Amino acid sequence: MIFKMIGDGRPYPDHGLSHREWAQIPPRQIRLDTLITTKAVLDLHSLLAKDSTFYGDLFPHVVQWRGELYLEDGLHRALRAALHQRSILHARVLDLPGD
Repeated sequence: MIFKMIGDGRPYPDHGLSHREWAQIPPRQIRLDTLITTKAVLDLHSLLAKDSTFYGDLFPHVVQWRGELYLEDGLHRALRAALHQRSILHARVLDLPGD
């Protein structure tokens, strides 16, 4: 098992963070098997591209909401880590208050 669950969409409310605001969150280690994806489909070009992080954040974006960790951005990075037999990923985690 790579992820806790494969989701399709974001169940949490919109946080409105910009790329600059995400960059202010320090990365921390997250186990892949605790993540719920927000995308059920991955473009193989993104997964296999050598420069997949060249134009974006080096760290995936994870939203913690209602006790769950949702992988919002960086699915290709997470899968690449899993393909390299790693169970831990460094990610930026936004703690979003639940209702």
